[in-house]
Amino acid sequence: MNDETFLATVAGGLAALPSVHAVTLGGSRAQNTHDPGSDWDFAVYYRGGFDPADLRAVGWDGEVSEIGAWGGGVFNGGAWLTIDGRQADVHYRDLDVVEHHLAEAREGRFHWEPLMFHLAGVPSYLVVAELAVNRVLRGDLPRPEYPEALRETAPPMWRGRAELTLRYARGAYVARGAATEVAGALATAAMETAHAVLAARGEWVTNEKRLLRRAGLREIDAIVAGLRPDPGVLAKALDEADALLLAAVDG
Repeated sequence: MNDETFLATVAGGLAALPSVHAVTLGGSRAQNTHDPGSDWDFAVYYRGGFDPADLRAVGWDGEVSEIGAWGGGVFNGGAWLTIDGRQADVHYRDLDVVEHHLAEAREGRFHWEPLMFHLAGVPSYLVVAELAVNRVLRGDLPRPEYPEALRETAPPMWRGRAELTLRYARGAYVARGAATEVAGALATAAMETAHAVLAARGEWVTNEKRLLRRAGLREIDAIVAGLRPDPGVLAKALDEADALLLAAVDG
C-alpha cells in the first residue's frame, strides 16, 4: 500500500470500531516533520465505553492495552501495532475527558501529570493541543486556538517547576559531586522551561522531541557535556543553566 491507501485503510478500520466518533493522525506525520522511518500515530476518539477487545479483533499484529494501562490520566491507553510493515501507535481518547480539558484550558486551568518517556511530564491540555494540530481522518472534532487565559497561567507554572528542579539539584547533588543527577536535573529543567516559553508564545506542544529546539534552548547541550563529578564544576553548570533558562523566559 502507498501512504494514502495505508491511511485510508487504518482510518476506516479504526472508525468502524464501536463507540468511535473520530480518528486522527498525529505526531510528525500530521505536522509534516517526519522522515521515511517515522512511525504513524493515530488516535481514536470515543464516546462512552470503548472495549480494546474490539481493536484486537481487527487482527493487526502488536500489543493492545486496556483502558488506563498507560497511567490512567490524559494518556489512558492505546496500542503498538505493525500494519502492512509499518509501525503504528493508536491512542485512546475519551471525548468526555477531552471536552472537559478543553473547557478547563479555555479558563486557564490545567494540571500536570507524569508520563513515561517525557522528562518534564505533560500538562492536561496536551489533549487540547492534539485537537489543534492533528489531522482528522474520520469524523468531526473542534480545532481550538491557543487560549489567552492559558498563555497567562501556564508559563509561571512551568518556570516555577524549573526553578525548583535546579534548586533541589543545587542542594542535594552538588556537594556530593553527583554529576548524573545534576545532568538529569538540567535536562528536566530545560524541558520545563521550554514548555514555559512556548506557552507564552501560544504554541501548542504534543511531545518533547523537538521542544528544546523550538524554544531556542539547545545551548543546554554544551552545559551538560561539560559536567564532571566535581562540586565546583557542577555549581558552575547550574549557574550557567539558570542564566540560560531565565534569558529564554524573559526573551
